[in-house]
Amino acid sequence: MNQERLMKILLGPVVSEKGTAAADRFRQFVFRVHSSATKPEIGKAVELMFKVEVAQVRVCNVRGKLKRFRGRMGRRPDWKKAYVTLKQGHDINFTAAVG
Repeated sequence: MNQERLMKILLGPVVSEKGTAAADRFRQFVFRVHSSATKPEIGKAVELMFKVEVAQVRVCNVRGKLKRFRGRMGRRPDWKKAYVTLKQGHDINFTAAVG
């Protein structure tokens, strides 16, 4: 896989109560990923970016919500979410300083 493509797959972490609970209980981390990304690409991207070993990747397509703006209906864009489970002994710390 192209390393340049792997660097563009992860768009950011999804910080929510559900994601925090999954990280504490099951070593699962939730990421917003590129809509064309596959499970093997997501796993390789997490391993490359955070220097950890990935055990499992689960993917969920999130449909955009219908919203009203100035009396007209609009729709937010669809996006893809990935639940990444890490192997025993590995962890990702988002609060650590990078550099």
